[in-house]
Parts: sequence; structure tokens; C-alpha cells
Amino acid sequence: MSLAQLHYTSAPPGPDGSGFRFTAVSPGVPATLLREAEQLIGYEPPRDLPDRPDAEQLKSFPKAFSCTELSDGGRLLCRSVYTGADYSGRWGNFHAHAVHLPPGTRLPDGALPITVWESPRWAEATPPGGRPEPVDRIEPSRLLRRDGLVAFARSRADRLAAFFADLRTLTDGSDVRQLVLVERDSADVAQWIALACTVLPREQAHRLTFTTYTRRPQQARQQIVGALPSSEPVGHDHRFRVHDCTGRAAGEPVADAWAEVCARIWTAGRPELFRDTARDLGDTADDVGRLAVTALAGGIALPPAARAAAARRAAARAGDLPEPTLTALLGELARAADGDDGSTGSEEPAALAALLARLDGHVPTAVSAPLAARVLTLAVRGRGPVPALGAGSLTPEVRAALARDLAPVLRHGIADPAGPATGRPLSLLHLADLLDVDCTDLLPEFAGRIARELVRTEPAHETPDAVVPGSAGARSAAAGPEAPGSAVPGSAVPRSEMPGPAWPRPTHPGSDHPAPGQPGTARAGASLSGTSRPGSARPEAAQQGPARPGADHPRSAQPGTSGPGSGRPGSADSPPPCPPALLDALRGHPALRTALFGALDALAKAQPAVVAGRLAGSGLPVALDPGFPHLRMCVLGGAAGGPAGGDRRGRLRAVLHTAGVSPHADPAVLHTAFRLVWPDEPPTGEEASLLLNELGSDAHRLAGTRDLLVAAALAAPAEDTAAPLLAADLLRCFTTELDPADRAPLLLLEYAALLGTDGEGENWVERVRALRDGAVEPVPEQVTRRVYDALARRLLAVPVPESELYALARSGDTALLAAYERAARGPAVAERLRTAPSYVAARFCDWSAYQGTHPGWETTRTALLAKVLRPAVRALPAEDRTAVEEALRRTGRGRLDAYRAWNRPGALGRLAGRLTGRGRREDERASWPGDVQPPADGGDR
Repeated sequence: MSLAQLHYTSAPPGPDGSGFRFTAVSPGVPATLLREAEQLIGYEPPRDLPDRPDAEQLKSFPKAFSCTELSDGGRLLCRSVYTGADYSGRWGNFHAHAVHLPPGTRLPDGALPITVWESPRWAEATPPGGRPEPVDRIEPSRLLRRDGLVAFARSRADRLAAFFADLRTLTDGSDVRQLVLVERDSADVAQWIALACTVLPREQAHRLTFTTYTRRPQQARQQIVGALPSSEPVGHDHRFRVHDCTGRAAGEPVADAWAEVCARIWTAGRPELFRDTARDLGDTADDVGRLAVTALAGGIALPPAARAAAARRAAARAGDLPEPTLTALLGELARAADGDDGSTGSEEPAALAALLARLDGHVPTAVSAPLAARVLTLAVRGRGPVPALGAGSLTPEVRAALARDLAPVLRHGIADPAGPATGRPLSLLHLADLLDVDCTDLLPEFAGRIARELVRTEPAHETPDAVVPGSAGARSAAAGPEAPGSAVPGSAVPRSEMPGPAWPRPTHPGSDHPAPGQPGTARAGASLSGTSRPGSARPEAAQQGPARPGADHPRSAQPGTSGPGSGRPGSADSPPPCPPALLDALRGHPALRTALFGALDALAKAQPAVVAGRLAGSGLPVALDPGFPHLRMCVLGGAAGGPAGGDRRGRLRAVLHTAGVSPHADPAVLHTAFRLVWPDEPPTGEEASLLLNELGSDAHRLAGTRDLLVAAALAAPAEDTAAPLLAADLLRCFTTELDPADRAPLLLLEYAALLGTDGEGENWVERVRALRDGAVEPVPEQVTRRVYDALARRLLAVPVPESELYALARSGDTALLAAYERAARGPAVAERLRTAPSYVAARFCDWSAYQGTHPGWETTRTALLAKVLRPAVRALPAEDRTAVEEALRRTGRGRLDAYRAWNRPGALGRLAGRLTGRGRREDERASWPGDVQPPADGGDR
């Protein structure tokens, strides 16, 4: 095939005119091509070269060799050179020799356009006769040889990667800005273009357009534009990216791994690797992974990003790589990369780990062991993920070298308190076992961190330091049952320091420091924990806050279930199971399992409900080792169930069964089981009584649950009828051991049950008030209310001694009078007033007696006369009203007259009622035998 040629220069007048014109054109070239080519083949000499150069100076002028895409899709290869003066002696002439490649055609033999730079086929003058000689091929230039390009690449080593990075984005279309190469010699630009065509895929190299020189880069149409320092600058034009090779290199790092690999291959003097990659892998030399594999297998050192790409490629195509290539690649990857500091920002550790996982067991250990050592070193030192390797992944020599090198880092990573407890430290521990690095001394603290992370809780205010794993208290507690102050066999925690449940101790609104005997006050802010002992400090009320009776004890909850947030299996907030890596580590590392279970057992003893909420159903292999009863109950107690019907005592027995030890052998397990079954609310009075009688006082005394039973009694709401019986049992079983602050409330509860029985004795009012006022701390509100309600009901019964009624009137106790009025307004009194005339008469006598004794009594009795008795009397039938008057007549002493005056209808009756209510004293002559006369002015008698 003969190539169409064009010659253009300044010529003397002829048929086509004079001046610059086409002086020789191959036959068949259309005029449209000539017009388009004329715009592309011009030449302007540099400004800084002589205007009238001699023959020697002409040789220093740049040569403009270009490859330009035409509008028809073809290519125009053109070499333009400066020739000095034209035929007329005018300076500024040039000669352009161009070759047209039609669309879809290439140079003969598939030669790249840049290879014919300075080919001997290019002419510098119009051929004689104005007719080009036929040309079927253009011989390559001898100037762009391998050795010369390697030397040039090494001289531009600091600029190669940046150029290749811009070249890649230009050819793939992601950034279409033209590249401007500024060199002092157009031949250097040609070498840049030759480098570019070598690294590009063959097809992209054929499509690349370029020019080695132009004085006006802004007007160039090519992708790569060569310029001299004297050419017009384009540094601020957004259409260009300039690589000025005449000044200092920018020195900025290049993020394109492919560009880095290309630069390393050229500076290593191995350009044939581009050809090998393209031949072996289907003309995809721009693929960084494939190219990096080839470079590394060829022994060329690459940066971490390129090594990571090679590792990923090898992992994906390990079966396709020849054995020599794979062996050479692994050997190179096993060596440290240039600039690799093992930082977590590098992609190489993960890529190498994936490659190792792909090859481990599929290649000889001698081949993969160095890579395994590199992966482990990067993972440990760079804090990356540690691969799971077996003993067969390392040779003895590699294992010994790794142990010497990594032992300090491994131990620090396992013991580092700033890092996570699970995950990476577990992998490091596995690696330490694989390398025979002894970490036994680190396990107690490490296990404590794991325990706290699993439970995800900080020590609560009621949890003593003695039971927090990893704390000084936990280390001292490890002394066992011989620890000073321990009263629980087998327990390292003194019974006096056992934390209690999260129940709030019942409180009574009032002063933080009430005066003894002041009504309406109660123990302020005392916590319902097992730490209450004589002389022990109690938290202030501000820490717990006052509690309404029953407000924090949802008795309506299903028995046998825990409160909100318990985390029991099946609940809405059930915790996720333990990480599989931790479970695997516990099964394969007995020493870690023992240390972790010990730490969790201590936490379970201190905060059983919290630990159970986190670990119930977690899959912890607690069955692998004996002991750890508190942890067993927390992990397995949720599945223990219990008898049908929600019997919480049955559930307690089931939870105790999971402990694997009898509460008589280790009483502390009873305390833990108790708090697991009743984590959010105390047991009922009946449950607590049965537990006390079933297990005996000694078991509760040793387990530290005695105060929990006391708390259950004091927190019981009024509808819990078994609470007074529980109080009596507690007083009987723990005669000398009860906290003085608890004794008075318990005595009050016990006495509330005696009222109305043969054991009530005398002086009820004074006895109740004496017990309340003599309490060391304020009596809980629900206890006071219960006993006052019981006393009020007794005072409204028939018969009632006059002395008790007088004691009530004289006391002026606001809470007691309120309880009396509340009971008098209740349905029981209303029913008796409706059906028993004698009861109506008795109530009139009571509520009209002891006028003026105390303002509080005056208010109460007048309100009851007006609001309770009067409506009841008016609703009585006539015969019952007569019966009431008959009953009052039998009492004598003018009671009937007073009643009739009080009950008289109309204004006079209302006036009589008011007079009666204001305390008109009865006629002394009408006094009954044995009547008690109130002392004057309310004084003591």
C-alpha cells in the first residue's frame, strides 16, 4: 500500500501560485484534505533563536513532528522543519512533509506513529518534478532505542509518575485537558511520547495524538503538546496540564498506583515488561494489578499501593499464574516495601492477608511461610487484622524469628488498656500461642477487661471495689474465704459488703434530719441494699429520692419475671450473644477461660441482674469448667424456668440448681439467686415469710439476705397482709442482730397485726406513737400508714376504751388523725352506720367528746359529725332513729338532749350543731361514773 504524501513550503510562482503552498501531492488526495492539512502543518520558529541562522544554527531549531486526527477519522503524520530563507531570500521558510493515514489504517507493520520520528524517509525539500516518490513503509528512527529511552527515563525519574498519571486520565477520558511538555529540545518531547506509547495499551497508543513542538500551545489540537521555554505560556489556562521539565519538579506524591508502577519499570530498565503484560493478558497493560504482578515477579520494588494491587490480582488469579511467576511474586511481597511503615492507612496488609488466606495450604509451606511472616508482622505492628493461621503455616525457623521479633508488641497489644478487650487482642493471644510467646501473667487483667466489656457497665455506687474485676479490691478478694471480715464460706466478699438489689428503700417525705417523734417523717434516702448494719452510713435522700408506697414495686408484674431492661432471653432488649471469636478463644484457651470466668463470676456476684441481662443466653461455655456458681446462675438461670404458674420461689430453687453448689456450702449463691429472681422489686410478704421458714434464719444470715427480707417487709404495700407476719418472724429469728433503725418499723408492723386481737394489750395509741418516736431513723411511710390505718380501724370498733379515744384526741398527731378520719369515711363505717343504730349512738358520743382538747381533734371530729354522721342519721328510717335515741337515753348524762339539739332541723338545729361542735362542755352533774375529765387547757393530767 502506497502512502499518500504532502509537501508544503514557500515556493516560486507556478500554476498553484506563489508563497506557501503544497509543492508536491500524491495523486488522488482530495482538496478537502489539503485545506484541513494546511491548518495543521505550519511552523513558527522559536523567538529566542537567531533570525538569520547559518547552516550549523539551523540544526538547533526544534522539529515539529505531529500526529493529528482529521475530521474524517484519519490521521495526518507530519514533520515540519525550519529551512531559513525561501527562494526569494525572505527568512522564515519551513518545509512540511506529511503522510495521510485513512480511517482504520495504520503504518505498515503496525508501527506506532512515534516510532517514525526522524525516520530517513522524511524529506526536508520538495522532490524534483513536484511528484512524491511512492512510499509503502516508513522505517523507524534509530534515535528512539531501548537504551536511550531507559537513560532518558532515569534522567526524568522524579517526573515520570506524575506524567503517567495525567496520561492515564487523558486517554481514558476522565480528564480531557491537553498535556503540555516543556523541554529545551523537541527530541526530548519525542522521547516522552515514546515512553507514553510504551506504557499505554496498544490501541490507545495508536490513537494518541501529539506534536513535538509548537510556538503557540493554545492553538494546538493534539493531546500531547511539546513546547520550548520560549513558547507562549499556558500555565494559567484551565485547558492544559503543564509538565515543565526545564525547572524544578513539584515533588508532590502521586496517588495513581498504575503510574507509579510504570515509572518504576522504566527506571528499572525493564520496558519489555509492558510488552509481556500486553501479550500475556490481552492488551491490558493499564491494569495496575496485572502490571504490578509482572513487575514484582521481575524483581522490581513497588510502593505499598501497587503491592496491594498485585496481591489482590494474585489472589483472584492464583490458579492462572505460572509457578515461577507465583514463587517470585510471593518472595517479593514477603520483603518490606519502600516507604511502608505498617500504618493502618495502607491497603497492603489486608491484600496480603487475603492472598495468604487464598494460598495457605495450597502451596508448599516453604513458599508461603515468608509471606505469612510478613502478613503477621504488618498486622501486629500496624494494628491491622490478624489472620487466623495454623501451626502448618510457618516453618520452625520463621516461627522462631517471629517470636523474637514480635513478642514485645504482642504482649503490649494484649495488655493495652486503651484498646478493645475482644477482637484484636484475642487474635493477638492466638498468635502468641502459635509463636509460643508466654502471656500467662497478662491474663488476669486481660480477662477483667473482657468481662467489663461483655457486661458493659461501670461499677455501681452500691458495688464495693472488692468485687470489681481488675480493681485492687478484686485482687485482694482473690485471697479466698480466709479474707479478713469474710463471714460467707467460700466467698471473698465480706457479708457486710454484699451489694443489694436495685429496690429503693421505702421513704417518707419529711426533713432530712427530723426530730425524734415528729409525725410525718421517715428514714430519708436509705437504700434498700444489703449493706445496712449498725453504725453503717446510709446514702442521702438526694441519691434515691422519696418513693411512694408501691410506686417502684409493680406488684402487677407477672411473678417470676424481671423488670424492664433485665435483658432476659426472649425480651425485647435481649443482648446479642458473645462474639464467636471469644467463644472460640475460650474453648481453645483454658487459662483465658478460667481467668475470664473468675472475673465474670465476681461481677455476677456484685451485679447479678446486670450480668444476667447481658449474658443470659450468650452461649458462654460455663459447663466446661467447674465452679463459678454466680456466673452459672446468670448465664443459665434465664433458661432454668421454674414451676408453672409463675412461682418465684420455685424459680429461686431452679436458679440455685444451676449454680452447681448448695447454698449451705456456699451461702453467697443464695444472695445472688435472690437478686436474680427479684431484681427490680422485693418479694411479697408471703414469699419472704416462706423463704425465711423454708431455708432457716442461719442460711439467710450467712448469705447476707436477711436485710433483703427486712427490706421486703418494710417496702410491702398496705394490701400485702402477710407483711406483719413477716415482721414478727424477722423479730423472732433475728432478735439481737437487727439494725436498730429497722427494729422499730418491724415492731410497728407486728403490732398492726395484733390490734383487735387478744394480744393488743392497752394504751394502743401511746404504744404506737412511742415506737414511732423512739425509732433511730424516720419510719418508712408505708409502715406508718399501715399501723395508723390499723389503729384507726381499732378506734372505730365497738367497744373502745375512753382512754384510747382521749389519747387520740390529745395527741394531735396529724397523720394519725388523718388515718382516723379516712377510716371513718370508709365503706365499712358507712355500712355499720346504716345498719346498726347502737353504732350511730357510739359514734356520736365519740365525735362529740373532748371538745377543745386539741385543734386537730376539733377539726377532725366536727368534720365527721357534719360530713359522715349527719348524712347517715338523716338517711335512717324512723324506727332506727328511735333506736338511736333509745341507746343514747341509756347512757344518761344528757347525751340524748345534746343529740336532739345537734340533730334538730332548721337554723336552730344547725346553730346547736355548731355550738356542739365548738366544744360546749357537758354538765358535770351528768357525768358517768369512771368518766375521765379532760384537764384544763389541754395540759397533762
